[in-house]
Amino acid sequence: MHLDSDEVLHARVRAGEVEAFNVLYARYETRLFTYLLSQLRHRQDAEDVFHDTFLQALGERSATFVGEGSFRAWLYRVARNAILNRHRRGERGERARAQVARPNSPLQADDELAQHELLRELDGAVSRLPQPLSELYHLRSSGLSYEEMADVLEIPLGTLKSRMNQMVTNLREEMKSWTAR
Repeated sequence: MHLDSDEVLHARVRAGEVEAFNVLYARYETRLFTYLLSQLRHRQDAEDVFHDTFLQALGERSATFVGEGSFRAWLYRVARNAILNRHRRGERGERARAQVARPNSPLQADDELAQHELLRELDGAVSRLPQPLSELYHLRSSGLSYEEMADVLEIPLGTLKSRMNQMVTNLREEMKSWTAR
């Protein structure tokens, strides 16, 4: 069952298969939660929205998906709408963003310190981006394609590409001291 597409698993969830739900949940647990945490900045808020997103996406009303685009893009759109609703209600958290996971290979002490400093600088640069550009960074970091990101944000692909170019230009400028090394 693990090799089934998201769309097939979604159909099986709708038919009542608990194992299909577990597979979809496991597929998206880390990346979707990381995206939510990056946008909400408070672990409890991200957990609440994560669970709400899955309940909405895989619950009785989930038939609205009906194959328009990918399930992944649709799931992220549900999550983004939940974030926007939470922001509208003024329930933003103010805690620090989750730390970026370390690579599996061991690093020398100097390399590890430099990498930690680089990640801290990148995190700061992303946080200084305007919210729409910061959101693009986090969607892309979650593994979404440009087409899926455009679908999530409900903008034309050309607009997305233009914003991605603006985001990269801004980050390149912010990180100039690191790229000159």
